[in-house]
Amino acid sequence: MQLMGQLPEVQVNLSKPFTNPGVDYAGPFCVKQGGKRSKTIVKCYVALFICLSTKAIHLELVSELSTEA
Repeated sequence: MQLMGQLPEVQVNLSKPFTNPGVDYAGPFCVKQGGKRSKTIVKCYVALFICLSTKAIHLELVSELSTEA
């Protein structure tokens, strides 16, 4: 018989989504800025917000790795 491991309390107790989030960054990615004919390429990152109780995710495009961005 297998015993289940101890899960963190935020994953077991009922709570609203994103009450206990996790945050991570991915990148850098190069994207074109402007219209369809734009040649300007800028570096950007993706901020990944993860709900620790429901495992829902929210993605945000950010310009740099700073708190203000």
